[in-house]
Amino acid sequence: MANIVIQAKRAEIDKMKEYYRPFLKDTSPPGSVFSAKKGGCTITAYRSGKVMFQGVGREGEAGKWANLHDLPTATKPRKASGTPLPENITNLSVIGSDEVGKGDYFGPLAVVAAYVKKEHIPLLKELGVKDSKHLSDKQITDIAKDLLTFIPYSSLKLNNKKYNEAQASGMTQGKMTAILHNRALLHVLEKIAPEKPEAILVDQFAEAQIYFRHLKGQETILKENVYFSTKAESIHLAVAAASILARYSFLQAMEQLSKKAGFSLPKGAGSIVDVAAARLIRNKGLGALSEFAKVHFANTEKAKKIAGIS
Repeated sequence: MANIVIQAKRAEIDKMKEYYRPFLKDTSPPGSVFSAKKGGCTITAYRSGKVMFQGVGREGEAGKWANLHDLPTATKPRKASGTPLPENITNLSVIGSDEVGKGDYFGPLAVVAAYVKKEHIPLLKELGVKDSKHLSDKQITDIAKDLLTFIPYSSLKLNNKKYNEAQASGMTQGKMTAILHNRALLHVLEKIAPEKPEAILVDQFAEAQIYFRHLKGQETILKENVYFSTKAESIHLAVAAASILARYSFLQAMEQLSKKAGFSLPKGAGSIVDVAAARLIRNKGLGALSEFAKVHFANTEKAKKIAGIS
């Protein structure tokens, strides 16, 4: 199985380490800055600036960080997993889907599928629709409120309690995410029937074969006309719209959880999150964490130490 290697600056490696904090391994190879295991993919960053992605899902993980046109041909990750994308997909009527919350300790896992007709593409551009990671919370809220008035969509959230129950039963985060994507896409198809999209584009979080393997046992599995790509929000605005609506849903959920907590809960999985989780433990008890957080993250153990719980 080929590895993917990209070159990164130290500041970029520091950002990667923060992103992969919930998945950091206890030990790292000599000469490395960090090593993490996310799903089936191992990510190792070296002091030389090289970052290696190994295992299942390596294209998807590398694609989050790689400036693709700067990569050597031998290690360049594929843009799409599964069936190659239609050449004109950018200008088609597409259902896109994206998720938010996988790397956040606090808050739910949120997935949205949204249908964008080709005649609405100019309007979405006018509204400022683009990848939600490049928008402020206020911009996301403003744009989402506009999108909700005319975009057929399905918004699904797996709250923390159900997430933790599923994880404790042996279900991986990848499987949870795949199930939510499949359900959201089916919901949108039902809403727009008998109209059919010209393509269905999933922002790739796992290779196509892994995605469909996660869905085994589901009553209905959507496969027809389904495509996968990393950075799919840059390929079609349907995915960008879905990412904005998913982020909006996540922000609303975080606001409600913060009210229950009695203080503002931070996003992400960094050290500030450890402190907030320790505060929750002190205020509400260790058992209350399951209502607010993804308790299998490493943050839980760090928070327990801060709170003085062995």
